[in-house]
Amino acid sequence: MSSIDRSQSVGGTRTYEVRTYGCQMNVHDSERLSGLLEDAGYVRAAEGADGDADVVVFNTCAVRENADNKLYGNLGHLAPKKASRPGMQIAVGGCLAQKDRDTIVKRAPWVDVVFGTHNIGKLPVLLERARVQEEAQVEIAESLEAFPSTLPTRRESAYAAWVSISVGCNNTCTFCIVPALRGKEKDRRPGDILAEIEALVAEGVSEITLLGQNVNAYGSDIGDREAFSKLLRACGSIEGLERVRFTSPHPRDFTDDVIAAMAETPNAMPQLHMPLQSGSDPVLKAMRRSYRQDRYLGIIEKVRAAIPHAAITTDIIVGFPGETEEDFEQTLHVVREARFAQAYTFQYSKRPGTPAAEMDGQIPKAVVQERYERLVALQEEISWEENKKQVGRTLELMVAEGEGRKDGTTHRLSGRAPDNRLVHFTKPDQDVRPGDVVTVEITYAAPHHLLAEGPALAVRRTSAGDAWEKRNAAEQAKPAGVMLGLPKIGVPEPQPAVASGCGCD
Repeated sequence: MSSIDRSQSVGGTRTYEVRTYGCQMNVHDSERLSGLLEDAGYVRAAEGADGDADVVVFNTCAVRENADNKLYGNLGHLAPKKASRPGMQIAVGGCLAQKDRDTIVKRAPWVDVVFGTHNIGKLPVLLERARVQEEAQVEIAESLEAFPSTLPTRRESAYAAWVSISVGCNNTCTFCIVPALRGKEKDRRPGDILAEIEALVAEGVSEITLLGQNVNAYGSDIGDREAFSKLLRACGSIEGLERVRFTSPHPRDFTDDVIAAMAETPNAMPQLHMPLQSGSDPVLKAMRRSYRQDRYLGIIEKVRAAIPHAAITTDIIVGFPGETEEDFEQTLHVVREARFAQAYTFQYSKRPGTPAAEMDGQIPKAVVQERYERLVALQEEISWEENKKQVGRTLELMVAEGEGRKDGTTHRLSGRAPDNRLVHFTKPDQDVRPGDVVTVEITYAAPHHLLAEGPALAVRRTSAGDAWEKRNAAEQAKPAGVMLGLPKIGVPEPQPAVASGCGCD
């Protein structure tokens, strides 16, 4: 059966599946890839299809040492399925595709399309060209062809959305390959960003997360050092927008005007993700991070003074080349001083193509593991102590879906507090939908979540809940035979929640 016959055999409708690895930028790009494919007439395959879609797209990450092994293992798993299903196509995009290019087709000749980080808009065209010409299409652009936000989008949430304000990064951290793959920072015009947010709010979205590789460097491309704080304040004047978050900033560019904007903008949430990476000045210098321990702790102090209830999270790399026990103790010192709500810790792994991968003083795995375990134990203790301070507080939660794995058996629902802490709460008597707002009193704290075991103090139905209900009904009403899996609905996680993310900001 030819590929054309294959598409006709399912009523002219071809299904797709997108598999995403890496940071929030990749997650957001995958929303664009899904939107492009649906705009081209594809429909989303049933959830759990496991490679049974007509088109399987891998949106890859290149910042982990074993990223390529993971990709080729998954491609190998699909090879026999593709051989037995004429017309099935496989596409590989993202950072690893940008880096490895022709290597992918050489190692996995059954791949049909390879595309990079700068030309995701070409995917439908490349798939069709590969189908017609019956040969692999490899197209890697060296610079951005179209800002991703101009492309069609299938958003994973009906009430919370990523809004990209920039792409690329101007930093030269020695452990990070992202600038080489994403290019120099390119900023969107403020008017375009605000227009997108206003359109999302009109559709029912009540929370947005401003997204950039180095989000608070926004403005460097347009010549305005205060552009990011101005953007935050402008978000505060958008009627119907209840929550504004951003990820991820860089300590170098985190200025007092941003702290003031966070404190003075009513819908800017009291949450900050501020990557530390190391508490040691010599290690920070080797990482080519343009701040030192005093500067970092000074930022934390200023944020806490302006926003007393702010929850601050971070990224930390353990075992960077040359890290001594004294260096590691400095990291533990910063963790004790900063009292992070959560820390996303990574054992250093070589990123091929980065300066750090070639540095002397690579740390033995056993030493890295031992330090990692000590750091995790300390942070668990601090996280629990900080969460215990929330007991007795009355909080407004935005109801989420898919964030409480035990909610069905415990008869609870889950939601996010303004500071993004996860809260499981007793299910109210009245109907509550994702996107609605529930007021609760916190009764118990665990290291990674809170409980509100009493009855809800208030329930507020929202336009975001209406949007979720409308979308859910539309998905349920899809005709039999076109089995679209329900999207995972939920507030976008802070950047480090993607376990395989780069953690490079």
